[in-house]
Amino acid sequence: MSEESLQKQIPSGPSRKVRRLQWGVLGSAQIARRCVIPALHRSRNGELHGLACRSEERVQSLAQKHEIPLACGSYEELLGNPRVEAVYIPLPNHLHSEWTLRAIGAGKHVLCEKPLALNAKEAQVMVQAARERGVFLMEAFMYRFHPRSRRIKALVDQGAIGAPRLIRAAFCFRHPDPTNARFQPEMGGGALLDVGCYGVSLARWIFGAEPEMVQACVEYGVSGVDLTTVGLLRFSGGRLAVVEVSFQTALQQTFSIVGTEGAIELPHDAFIPLEKDAIFRLRGVDEEEGKVEVIPGVDEYQLMVEHFADAVLGNASLDFPPEESVNNMRVLDALAQAARESRPVEVTKRGCE
Repeated sequence: MSEESLQKQIPSGPSRKVRRLQWGVLGSAQIARRCVIPALHRSRNGELHGLACRSEERVQSLAQKHEIPLACGSYEELLGNPRVEAVYIPLPNHLHSEWTLRAIGAGKHVLCEKPLALNAKEAQVMVQAARERGVFLMEAFMYRFHPRSRRIKALVDQGAIGAPRLIRAAFCFRHPDPTNARFQPEMGGGALLDVGCYGVSLARWIFGAEPEMVQACVEYGVSGVDLTTVGLLRFSGGRLAVVEVSFQTALQQTFSIVGTEGAIELPHDAFIPLEKDAIFRLRGVDEEEGKVEVIPGVDEYQLMVEHFADAVLGNASLDFPPEESVNNMRVLDALAQAARESRPVEVTKRGCE
């Protein structure tokens, strides 16, 4: 799908009523409050009808603040509402599988936060359930819908940097709260699952292939989760990707793609540029500076929810199918195993069944 089609507006007028997908949100995570709820309100083809929290007082307060008509004091209540057609799930990682399966069982389409599950086995069950129920399921990798990401992917595919050989991706930040779910192993914590999914997804997308083998080095915290992980992914033809993630360092949120004839480099807003202008640098094979390309600012979360709604409403094919997420989880599983066992691990080649 082109950048233009992602942003194309559906014409409307006094004689035409635009069909809008009716959304519900399970949970009140920061990413929902700051990013996805505003995106749903702004979307051209969706309406946010309901919000569910496990605290009646909290859900009433948030629903009033965010102008959401339906406030539910339980997730079950929202899933039982017949008007809600699709749900966004920003719950802690260990709850993604359970509540995605419950939503699918209730006949709802599901946009689930990343990582889709705790492992590939869970993800496969979720995909199969959605397939059998006839509903859409997508992992919320919003960066893939940003025009800058699309532009970079197109440049690589067109040969602008020759044959891509090396990808470096980093998503690191210093997290001050050890009581946060990210530090709890029973809640699916750890830097690899939380933000390593970005770099793995990017490398697979840009190379257009699955890695054959991975290695990883990790520093574990007192709770047992990985605080810092550096992974190496080997693809066919000698192509390599390095993925760095951490809860212990200064901000690193960037990636570079190095080819035989040039390189593409991003600043430290590579995955979440918010709505400001987004830039990247394209350098020729011997250039030190190259040129900077500027992409006008957009809301990548809005583009993501609009695309999902278009797919549900029959106006587009799902551009990021859930089978992709199963394959991403297989690589994350292999990296975690490589770190635990201090050895290279082959990535299973089995596709999504």
